[in-house]
Amino acid sequence: MTDAMQPDTDFAGARDGFERLWTPHRMAYVTGERPSDDAGDGCPFCAAPAKDDQAGLIVHRGATCYVVMNLFPYNPGHVLVCPYRHASRYVDLTDEETSEFTQLTKEAIAAIDEASGPHGYNIGMNQGAVAGAGVQAHLHQHIVPRWGGDANFLPVIAQTKALPMLLEDVRSRLVAAWPGAAAAPAAGS
Repeated sequence: MTDAMQPDTDFAGARDGFERLWTPHRMAYVTGERPSDDAGDGCPFCAAPAKDDQAGLIVHRGATCYVVMNLFPYNPGHVLVCPYRHASRYVDLTDEETSEFTQLTKEAIAAIDEASGPHGYNIGMNQGAVAGAGVQAHLHQHIVPRWGGDANFLPVIAQTKALPMLLEDVRSRLVAAWPGAAAAPAAGS
């Protein structure tokens, strides 16, 4: 047996000029069960805070909300701001939750700026399945750092994102860069 690649003529199907980048690990996300509307019933945002920070991919814990790494990031540093309470809509947050939700968004941006100096951000939340929410039962806001040229042909052609860093490496950098981190390290970091 040689180390040469198998010619594409050996595979079934019509030649179309496209290369294939196989990502079978993504099937866990595609075919995975979706949580119900009930708190804790398979909800990843209810489960994460019960774990230690490293296992739960928690970047920072607040009193009513927390910041967690996105398990399927668009870019390195893609985090989510979530209330601990299982609420599906932004308007359902208490005033205290809303205030901390906003404050943690600002702090996450400061940490990402310090850790990796992105050129910009996409910030937002999808509420409801028709709006694109993958986990619609538990509110979460995306903070996606962006760099010039970070969107190349892979997401469009191969539906694949090339990520240069492991999630835990990015999480560790964000924990270290979190505003006030030197004074009060996060639990389980």
